[in-house]
Amino acid sequence: MGTAGMTIAEKILARASGSSRVRAGDEIKARPDFVIAYDFPGYTDTIFRQMKEDFNVDKVADPERFALFIDHMVPAIAPHEEKLHKITRDWGAAQGVPVYERMGIGHQVAAEIGYATPGAFVVHFDGHISQLGTYGALAIGVRRHLLEAFVKERIQLKVPRTTLVELSGKPGPGVMARDVFHHIVRELGPSACRFHVLEIAGPALEHISLEGRQTITCLAMFTGAITAIIDPDDTSLAYSLPRARIKLEPVYSDGNADYAAVHRVDVSGLAPIVVIPPSPANTRNLTDYEGIEVQVGYLGSCASGRLEDLRIAAQVLKGHHIAPGFQLHVVPTSQAIMKAAAAEGIITELVEAGAFVSSSSCDYCFGRMGVMDEGQRAVSTGTLNVRGRMGSPDSEIFLMNAAAVAASAIEGRIADPRKYL
Repeated sequence: MGTAGMTIAEKILARASGSSRVRAGDEIKARPDFVIAYDFPGYTDTIFRQMKEDFNVDKVADPERFALFIDHMVPAIAPHEEKLHKITRDWGAAQGVPVYERMGIGHQVAAEIGYATPGAFVVHFDGHISQLGTYGALAIGVRRHLLEAFVKERIQLKVPRTTLVELSGKPGPGVMARDVFHHIVRELGPSACRFHVLEIAGPALEHISLEGRQTITCLAMFTGAITAIIDPDDTSLAYSLPRARIKLEPVYSDGNADYAAVHRVDVSGLAPIVVIPPSPANTRNLTDYEGIEVQVGYLGSCASGRLEDLRIAAQVLKGHHIAPGFQLHVVPTSQAIMKAAAAEGIITELVEAGAFVSSSSCDYCFGRMGVMDEGQRAVSTGTLNVRGRMGSPDSEIFLMNAAAVAASAIEGRIADPRKYL
């Protein structure tokens, strides 16, 4: 009996730990290629302080490995918010660490500016960094342990197991990558990949854009996974390699890799999905919830505010106007996406339909802007629908794809987008 091969995640961690081979369960010390964070109270400011006070570390090693993003509380609405941003700017300048500000949501911008290097090992405290896995990078949210990456060259971790999901079929009209992901949750369950790497493969990927793949990998945590990853293909390499900040050889899972589980999910015949409050595990067919009155729409976030999302929303809204009293907030995921959408005329179409278009930030998603009062309901492409996420704990959030948000904005009720396409 031959030796089992390695998954793409195992190969990346083997290189990062200086080993020729690692197996799931091995305790290793791995050197992240990139250490990424966004400034947020109690996170980066605390890390900066602890580096000096608790570890007597004045400077990070290899500052080119680090990147900071200012994408929350932008623009600042109180002095303490601007003070936090100033702390981040000053620390970055002193350390020689780049600080990216007002370019958009960091997870998306990181891909745009080359941190999604195929074969790279990336850490962040926020789990949605998993979306860099679209390009064959292993990007893990280590949260409490990110401090270790700031004070030591290597971090200690256990090599995770990998669960493989093979997608087949072709999504139909009005069905987007969000629906594919939420269907995976429905089929496998919200803890099927607990503490595993979620590897996505299969012929259906040929019909899912890079933007759509980023949506799927971004939301991996809602299967219990610590991250998600996809073997690079010609499409992803054409995007990522010209931007790559370091030269690494892309790696791929072996055909005889050892997986914790292999699931096969057919996405043909899939209909638009709604995730009902108050849990991202509550996946339902959207048609079963048509007609429920809603007052707010949010189209944005690190999961779904990319060009294809804006484009299909404009397509749905064309020739229509949002319902009286309805608030539709559109927040492109990055400024580069905003620029591209403006060049296509998409922004004009959205504004003419009554949308309120804002510059890119995380603020609508985590409830700092566009908040709801008790009794209100939102249709959203945000990441979460837990109580209080977008304002009052007595408001409700229904997660769905961008086309469905636009259709619901027209009717002021949850609506199936397929009749507008």
